[in-house]
Amino acid sequence: MASFKITGGKQLSGTINPQGAKNEALQVISATLLTKEKVTIQKVPLINDVLCLIELLKGLGVSVTKISKNTYAFEAKNINIKYLKSDLFKHASQKIRGSVMLVGPLLARCGTAILYPPGGDKIGRRRLDTHLIGLSKLGAKFKLQNDSFYQISAPNLKGDYLLLEEASVTGTANIIMTAVLASGTTTIYNAACEPYIQQLCKMLVSMGGLINGIGSNLISIKGVKKLSGCKHKILPDMIEIGSWIGLAAMTQSQIRIKNASIKQLGNTLKIFQKIGIKLKYEKDDIIVKTQKNYNIETFINGSILTISDAPWPGFSPDLLSIIIVTATQANGNILIHQKMFESRLFFVDKLIDMGAKIILCDPHRATITGINRQYPLKGTVMTSPDIRAGIALLIAALSAKGESLIHNIEQIDRGYENIDTRLRAIGASIERID
Repeated sequence: MASFKITGGKQLSGTINPQGAKNEALQVISATLLTKEKVTIQKVPLINDVLCLIELLKGLGVSVTKISKNTYAFEAKNINIKYLKSDLFKHASQKIRGSVMLVGPLLARCGTAILYPPGGDKIGRRRLDTHLIGLSKLGAKFKLQNDSFYQISAPNLKGDYLLLEEASVTGTANIIMTAVLASGTTTIYNAACEPYIQQLCKMLVSMGGLINGIGSNLISIKGVKKLSGCKHKILPDMIEIGSWIGLAAMTQSQIRIKNASIKQLGNTLKIFQKIGIKLKYEKDDIIVKTQKNYNIETFINGSILTISDAPWPGFSPDLLSIIIVTATQANGNILIHQKMFESRLFFVDKLIDMGAKIILCDPHRATITGINRQYPLKGTVMTSPDIRAGIALLIAALSAKGESLIHNIEQIDRGYENIDTRLRAIGASIERID
C-alpha cells in the first residue's frame, strides 16, 4: 500500500490542464462494445479505474490501440463472451464500480451478460435496482447465481416506457446503451441528464443512434440495427476542476485551470463563489487568484448557508468533500447536507484532528465553523477511505503546517492522473512512498 509524504504550507503557482472526466470515460469506453467498427476517444484519463476497464475490454476481445498519451482506439470486431465466465473477469470486474457499465452494451450486442458486485468507493448503499429493473423492462431477464453474481440474458430486446425511481447516472447510461440497439422506441423519464450522459448520447448519435431529448430528463431512443465507428473527445473532469479551485484557496495560491469547458460546469463555480472564492475567466480558462481571506455568504434572510448535493443540474456529491475542507479556513459558518450517501462524511474526523472546527451532526450533515486562517491546520497521519475524501485530505495536508502522511493513496489514484507529479509541477512538496 503506497503513501504520500507531504510538507504543507507552501504557496503554489502555475497552470493546470484538467484531465478527462472519469465518469464520462467509463461510459463512452464501455459503449465501444456496441459496434464492430473503430472508435477513437481523446482525453482518456490514465487513472486506475479507467485502465482496469480497458483491461476488461481487452479480455473481451476488443483491440485497443494507444495512439498518443491520452488517445485510444477501440475496435470490438468479435466479442469473446466466454471471458465473462473466467476468474480473471470475476476478480477484475469487482475492482471498479465502472464494470457495471459493460452490462448494457453486452446485452445489446450479444444478448447476455454477467454482473458481479461492482467495486468502487465504500460510501454507503449503492443499489443496482435502476439498472436491473430498467433493463428488465426492455426484455432482459436476470437471475442471482449462488448469491454471488447475476446471470443476465436478453434474446429479444424491445423498447418500452420507463419511469425511473431515481435519476441514476450509471443506470440511465446502461439503459440508453441497451435501448440504442433494441427494436422499437424507448422513453426514459426522470433520466439523469449530467454532462456525461449528454456526452454519451452525442457519441451514440455520431455513431448512427437516434436519440431525442439530450440534456433533459425525458429521453427518447429509437433503436437501430447497427452502429458505426466515430471519434469522440471527453470533457474535462469537473470534479478535478473543483479540486484545483479548493486547493488554490486553501494554499493562498494563484492557479490557472486551462480549457475548463466552463459552460459544462453547471452550478459548480457558483457554489465555490458562495463560500467566498473569487474566480476570473479568460476565454475557457479559470483563474483562481491568491486570496488571503474568503467569506462564506449567508442566505438572504441572514440564516446559515446550506450546501447540499442533488441530481444535475444540482451540485455534485463528489465535490462536497472539497467544499468541506475549503470551508475550514473560510470566515463564517456553513451546513453541508450529503443526501445521497450515508458514509461519505466520516472522513471529517481527520480534519478535526488537524484542527478544523467541524461538528458531524449525523451521517448526512456536518457543520463547519471557518477559522478564517487564525491558525493553519496541522500535519498528521491519515488514511484515504475513498477517492473524494482522499483528495480532500490531500488538499488539507498541502495547506497544513508540518508534515503529513496519507496512506492507501491507491484510492486517490483511482480518480486523479499522476496527481503527485502534477502537484510538484506547481510547487508542492509531495513524495510517493511505495
